[in-house]
Amino acid sequence: MDLQLQDVHVLVTGASGGIGLETARLFLKQGAKVTAHYNSNLSPLSSLLAEFGPARVIAAQAELTAESDVARLFTEASAALGPVQVAVINHGIWPTADILVAEMSLARWRATIDTNLTAAFLVAREFLRQLALAADAVKEKASICFVGSTSGKYGELGHADYAATKSALMYGFTLSLKNEIVKIAPRGRVNTVAPGWVKTPMAEEALSDPTIVYRALATTPMKKVAEPWDVATQIVVLSSPVLSGHVTGQVLMVEGGMEGELAT
Repeated sequence: MDLQLQDVHVLVTGASGGIGLETARLFLKQGAKVTAHYNSNLSPLSSLLAEFGPARVIAAQAELTAESDVARLFTEASAALGPVQVAVINHGIWPTADILVAEMSLARWRATIDTNLTAAFLVAREFLRQLALAADAVKEKASICFVGSTSGKYGELGHADYAATKSALMYGFTLSLKNEIVKIAPRGRVNTVAPGWVKTPMAEEALSDPTIVYRALATTPMKKVAEPWDVATQIVVLSSPVLSGHVTGQVLMVEGGMEGELAT
């Protein structure tokens, strides 16, 4: 099936990580052009750059908590591959230490909020600003897809900072932006994919602990940890104007049927 993504310019933030890297690769296989964002680790993108070449994919570095870096990211992306039409806002951090709110430092809270939420705001804002200047044909396929988390729906013991950022993206931000994007692009859409535990480099240390794996799967009927592919496919589906052209303001849970956070 033709997903109508041929030559559509997709920006993927956090593309050097598990979900982001798989998402970038899948878009490229659908014929899209991709700006693969990274912050400090370029090496995972090497094979992607070699396979598809500079006419189809570029790697672009930016610190997404800095307004000037986000503006530069879009300037570089547009200069190389044309206006960005789809923004996959996937970057984020998950602090590994379990810290209860009563014991959490303001520095950790702020770092998580800035990286996961404020940076997502900056990327979405810059996307909308440059979209407003684009031709109508570019706007026809406009889409934003955030990557949320089951913790944004159920909370997460010891990680209230992370859960709060994901809740904000999944509900307040997604539901507001789906009403705003159409003021710029009448067919523009905003959705969120919210996975549970996924086998990514960010989760590798935690998933090496059998107790954490048990807690993660205790309320999950499918009893398995997702692969990046499981999430990437749903991001591409939601970004496709032919498969999801009338889908906006939705949070798609990709969590094997998870029914809640195990209280311990």
